[in-house]
Amino acid sequence: MELHQLRYLVAVAESGNFTRAAERCNVTQPSLSQQIINLEQEVGHKLFHRLGRKAVLTEAGATFLQRAKRILFEVENAAKELSDHPSLERRITVGAVQTVMPYLIIPLIARCREALPNLTIDAREDFRADLVHAVVEGELDLAVVPLPVDEHRVSIEPILNEPLLLVVGKNHPIARRTEISINDIAEENFISMGSSSTLAEQIRVFFGGHNFSPRIGYRCAQVRTLKLLVAMNAGISILPQIARQEHDNDLVYLRLTGSQPTRDLAIIRHMQRYQSRGAEQFLRLLREHTREKHGAPATA
Repeated sequence: MELHQLRYLVAVAESGNFTRAAERCNVTQPSLSQQIINLEQEVGHKLFHRLGRKAVLTEAGATFLQRAKRILFEVENAAKELSDHPSLERRITVGAVQTVMPYLIIPLIARCREALPNLTIDAREDFRADLVHAVVEGELDLAVVPLPVDEHRVSIEPILNEPLLLVVGKNHPIARRTEISINDIAEENFISMGSSSTLAEQIRVFFGGHNFSPRIGYRCAQVRTLKLLVAMNAGISILPQIARQEHDNDLVYLRLTGSQPTRDLAIIRHMQRYQSRGAEQFLRLLREHTREKHGAPATA
């Protein structure tokens, strides 16, 4: 039995198709199929039902799949641990949502390039659900996402609680107000992040709790687009405090009076995967950077 056979087994089980599994593993379909046959002969059980173009795990296959995943998991951890020598170049992959990556992770990567020259950092900007999945699958060493996170296979370390601020153009009438309530913005046109954004979801929940449904005129994939629309008075929006920058000269950030919305950010990591020295170094700087720049409490 060889490791590549176990990887082929997992690929077929997850894709449900020999052809797609072969593409994923960068091998020909006949070669992959033969390796699965060899594996079935070695373990003495049929692992897949071949149903036309579909491949469905047998009962024996489902049991063996769990073992195969555990074996591959341990091999991956062992390889990472053995290669994690202090004198070698280290590489990690980190993730963050769109309202965190430009304001927290990118500045930290710049800092790491000077403080940790042997550490190479790859980054992925994505939605929370996709980042959580990537951490579970080992595609990311860690990610910074808004809470809540409902996944028992990841550890959750809160790092920042921040207010969500009302954002308006500097020439908007609201910009001159000292107190803003939810009733004051009921008739305004809102500019929002896309419906898959956790920020958009949190804002919907907050307003829903106050029996208020904002009128959404624009939905944006990037914070920069949202800010440009707000600056031209196409509408108003709500952004986390971390997104407030010194060069936002055309924008005014205001706090809502009464019930102030906030959000919690956390670092998520796999509970069992080996944590490399590079990842630990990055985490240490991330905690320090967050505490220095945003007043977050120190965490262990």
